[in-house]
Amino acid sequence: MLTTRTAAVCRRTREGRRGCVRRIRCITTRIMKRIIFLPAIAALLCGACSSAVPEDYTQYVDPYIGTGDHGHVFMGANVPFGFVQLGPTSIPQTWDWCSGYNYADTTVIGFGHTHLSGTGIGDLNDISLMPVVGKVTPGRGTAGDPSSGMWSRFSRADERCAPGYYATRLLRYGIGVELTASPRVGMSRYAFPASDDAGIVLDLENGQGWDRSTDCGITACSDRTVEGWRYSTGWADDQRVYFHAEFSKPFERIVFTGADTLSADGRSARGRKLYGRFGFRTEENERITVKVGLSAVSAENARRNMQAECPGWDFEAVREATRRAWNGELSKIRIETADPAVRRIFYTALYHTMIAPSLFCDVNGDYRGADGAVRRDTTFTNYTTFSLWDTYRAAHPLLTLIHPEKVGDLINTMLRIHEQQGKLPVWHLMGCETDCMVGNPAIPVVADALLKGFGGFDRAKAYEAMKSSAMRDDRRLDLYKRYGYIPYEFNESVGYCLEYAIADWALAQAAQREGKREDYDYFLARSKAYRHYFDPSTGFIRGRSASGAWRTPFDPFHSRHMEQDYTEGNAWQYTWLVPHDIEGLMECFGSRERFVGKLDSLFLAEGDMGAHASPDISGLIGQYAHGNEPSHHITYIYTMIGQPWKCAEKVRRILGELYHDRPEGLCGNEDVGQMSAWYVLSALGMYQAEPAGGRYFFGSPAVDGATLRVRGGEFRITAADNSPENIYIQRITLNGEAYRKYYIDYAEIAAGGELRFEMGPEPADWTKQQPL
Repeated sequence: MLTTRTAAVCRRTREGRRGCVRRIRCITTRIMKRIIFLPAIAALLCGACSSAVPEDYTQYVDPYIGTGDHGHVFMGANVPFGFVQLGPTSIPQTWDWCSGYNYADTTVIGFGHTHLSGTGIGDLNDISLMPVVGKVTPGRGTAGDPSSGMWSRFSRADERCAPGYYATRLLRYGIGVELTASPRVGMSRYAFPASDDAGIVLDLENGQGWDRSTDCGITACSDRTVEGWRYSTGWADDQRVYFHAEFSKPFERIVFTGADTLSADGRSARGRKLYGRFGFRTEENERITVKVGLSAVSAENARRNMQAECPGWDFEAVREATRRAWNGELSKIRIETADPAVRRIFYTALYHTMIAPSLFCDVNGDYRGADGAVRRDTTFTNYTTFSLWDTYRAAHPLLTLIHPEKVGDLINTMLRIHEQQGKLPVWHLMGCETDCMVGNPAIPVVADALLKGFGGFDRAKAYEAMKSSAMRDDRRLDLYKRYGYIPYEFNESVGYCLEYAIADWALAQAAQREGKREDYDYFLARSKAYRHYFDPSTGFIRGRSASGAWRTPFDPFHSRHMEQDYTEGNAWQYTWLVPHDIEGLMECFGSRERFVGKLDSLFLAEGDMGAHASPDISGLIGQYAHGNEPSHHITYIYTMIGQPWKCAEKVRRILGELYHDRPEGLCGNEDVGQMSAWYVLSALGMYQAEPAGGRYFFGSPAVDGATLRVRGGEFRITAADNSPENIYIQRITLNGEAYRKYYIDYAEIAAGGELRFEMGPEPADWTKQQPL
């Protein structure tokens, strides 16, 4: 029933091609008449009339997937990798509302123009609009008291969602709401009842989660135009968003609430908890449209962004251009499967990988740097929202395959961040370094781009940025360099150290590629820091003191969130966090048999993690925790050590049991695309288990076929005789030739060609071309 209902609400009305062409041509002409012209939006609009991609892949996306339980995904309207994420925000600010939306709730306090997707911390919800009727109290309110704020409930029966479009009805006011967006502009269309006291409230107080407004301003430039700013602090400690808003109908009055200062004419206000209500008289079902351009630089730039991207008022044309933009990106992987649920899960996962990184510059090249200074640079496109501890594992390796045109811009963004803050980004949000999570997670991303031969950035600067970031003394790096590991006297010691070791291995590979032998030796040696933590008596990686003593008492199941040696995990999970040196880890166990036996046990072990374990340790199969990133490579260790049939069994189980086409369809936080990227790559039959370098190890494809648009053309994957029973790869051919490696190199995929899996019901090792 849920699947049927979801398909119904996400289905969109198809319009005649002739009408679409007329509207798109009209809006394109208006843009061309302006001096400021944005190639990206031109591609969106002109591409809207192209017949190059006949199939509508957006119909397979179910935006509800991941909105329930702990998925924390964004719900609303945006374009791929856009600055604007325009969507509803609910009353709760607890953990499961980090994105502002959870399927368990039907309250709305407004429709903010920025949101996060899949994070474990809440922030953003900047520049929120709420259409109202009658007397209301500006504020968030409480769910038990409708008069406590301006919030309203909505019904799932009235809610519709699709890539680039969201609609609902506010039951308290009888107002219909529709949302769509361009990269830097949100467009809202409200259908009001007949009223002499209709209004649209601009809420600059209420952010999400940690966010708190610090200074806000609103100025009415005319009876149709408003602009201002919102400064806030939270996860992003110095966030600045400027806006320029235009109304399709003149407003008759303005009422400010929460103003600390008010201009003499009453048309400009400033305050920390500022609201502006813009009043109208409306006829029954009268539509009023509001466009809001955003900028991190200035209100004037927000206006320029709107002029370039959304100069007109044709809501349907913008919606259609946005849908086609999503369709163009989703069509970069065209899968074949007889299972409609697999198709929905796959394309929704692919959709979720393209919400971030987010555009963070204006149409003229202006952007706010990591040091707070405004710069203009038209040589690259600047981005933000880098959840790198999560995304270096799968989301970025996927991006290098199907979005190679973005790699140069992302690396250039990271290099500018390095120049401005003295190190590569850790977890960057709205131009601010949050320093969230452990390790040096940008290094594997930059190293991967170097090793895969990407250009468009200064390779020497990229290398030096990695090296200087690895040689700093902050974030426990001083201890890492002093001891060769991080002692347990310092919190999350093992988590920090193992991630630094992973980054060091990636840097060592880049050093070797660049001919820097001394650096290669140094960082390769550092990458073996995990050996300090391996206890042969227990067979686990565990905390160690500055004097070398093991932490006691020791319980490999126990976990205490942010107050122990591991980061969101336990000894069972962290013992395998050595994806860069599996052979070296095997040596620690003393024999291959002990290593394999312990790995087998991971998926069977049962134990009590304790009352204070991190909620991120979820999606458990034994002690394997798919809901959190440190486990994501572990199943592929089997392929790396020559037992690919065990990898196939585990991967198929995870794909089938821990991903679903319903709101609670993710077993943990989406983590800004990482959970979904794991699904996309694994469903295709491969995964880059190592942190950099481009070796995609084989697992077991869940789809029958796929065509990827890559740098060299198209890369075709066929899984012959694939079925729920035939999960084991029997033989592999690449471009018609027998293929006997456990992995395929990035270069072989990027060149284009055909990879063929022959599947069967019995375990096999294709490198030996015979069943076991």
